[in-house]
Amino acid sequence: MEERMVKSRAEMRFRHPRHERRGEARLPAVAATLVAIVLYLALPQQLLVAPRFVLPGLELLLLVPLVAINPRRLTRQTRTFRVLSLTLVFVIAASNMTALGILVHELIHAGIKDGPALLTAALQVWLTNIIVFGLAFWELDRGGPVTWTQAPRDELPLADFRFSQDENDDAIQEVADGSSGSSDWVPTLVDYLYISVTNSTAFSPTDTMPLSSRAKLLMSIESIAALMTSLLVIARAVSILH
Repeated sequence: MEERMVKSRAEMRFRHPRHERRGEARLPAVAATLVAIVLYLALPQQLLVAPRFVLPGLELLLLVPLVAINPRRLTRQTRTFRVLSLTLVFVIAASNMTALGILVHELIHAGIKDGPALLTAALQVWLTNIIVFGLAFWELDRGGPVTWTQAPRDELPLADFRFSQDENDDAIQEVADGSSGSSDWVPTLVDYLYISVTNSTAFSPTDTMPLSSRAKLLMSIESIAALMTSLLVIARAVSILH
């Protein structure tokens, strides 16, 4: 068994299968988007700027052609696909940031008295924040998920994030074998959702560093939004804002 493991690792160091993959699975991104839509639908009416089903309906309209273009695997990249996917992320982000702004106003000026509803709404906004920024990181980094599996590594756009796998080539063997240089590793949506979770809880980068200006800007916006949500809920909980 040890010989097979050593052989497998040796092959991995010389095999670069990334371009031969069928592309990243479509399901995780669809599931994350649908969760964000459901979270928005469940927000209290006073946090909405339009009738409850208008923005979720628009987001579903944008999602349907994206699924039609790449129903199972993300292998086809067209200009239309790129515009639709980035527009979908922007609409979800804009609606959630608007809900956060209204939530802050309600907390400070309107004096919401329903504690459970307040905490639930804040949690919904915070979770949506994690999802939408994870999707944004995923869509923007290195040209997007289609480019990672379809383009040779030396033709990929500059990276927006530096993952630990990108610098593990000189680590101990069992770590180095999974590095970008040895196994041609590339991140997936789960990796970007992890970045979003840690950025929303630590309010700063952890093991994955932003490299580009847009990555730093997006992470700054997410951190500020998460920090604002947390501080206001805590302040409200101890009646500081009364």
